[in-house]
Amino acid sequence: MNQDAFNWLLIIMVLSGAAVFAALRFIDAGYGMLSSPGWGKKIPNKTGWLLMEAPVFVLMLLIWYFYGEGASAVTLLLFSLFMLHYLHRAFIYPLLLVGKSKMPLSIVLMGCTFNVVNAAMQGGWLFIFAPDGYYLDGLKWLSTPQFIAGILLYFTGMAINIDSDRRLRKARREGALRGESGGHYIPAGGLFRRVTSANYFGEIVEWSGFAIMCWSLPGAVFAWWTFANLVPRAASTYRKHKAANPAIIEERRLKRVFPYIY
Repeated sequence: MNQDAFNWLLIIMVLSGAAVFAALRFIDAGYGMLSSPGWGKKIPNKTGWLLMEAPVFVLMLLIWYFYGEGASAVTLLLFSLFMLHYLHRAFIYPLLLVGKSKMPLSIVLMGCTFNVVNAAMQGGWLFIFAPDGYYLDGLKWLSTPQFIAGILLYFTGMAINIDSDRRLRKARREGALRGESGGHYIPAGGLFRRVTSANYFGEIVEWSGFAIMCWSLPGAVFAWWTFANLVPRAASTYRKHKAANPAIIEERRLKRVFPYIY
């Protein structure tokens, strides 16, 4: 891939993110709480998450292996932070899932496709297309306002995301002990005191932080896609919860994904 092709890839991803955002305002993504029969064959959630998330980890490793010689310390740090998320998401998170839910294979394939393209964007920028010397002065870059703000947001979002997933698993285990099957819950504590999709809020904050500390267009495109995918899904989740748990929504004055705002 040359620079022109890479630039066109970024343009296409910006436009396709807008299309996804618009489509998900009217169509519920068919997995998790929004699962529906119209999405085709389903596979176990644990298998689905592994197949969907592992390719980005593997492809990023390959890009680093073939193009990472001479990479700066800052480049390798940004690469490592990206990989840290997917080490958890692909190989740890699936093992922690509670229950025997399934997700459509079509969703898995779409997620896998996006992750492969995203690896090409982020790995391509970090190891191939970033301007010469962009991340070369490590001490100077690490002391910039954008890096400091970005890494704080990144780890804050990661912590919120992991904590929210933990609270969801706990609520499901407790529901199973009560004999409830396939229930969906609004856990107590954490950001669930403010929103119904605290895990999505954490991921949006995390990748916004990554984009800021990379200070790159590919990072911003990834943050845009995270927003475009998760905000409409959070709105659909909110509607489902409001129908099933109106008292909790009212009592906590919950928003959808952004505390106090939306």
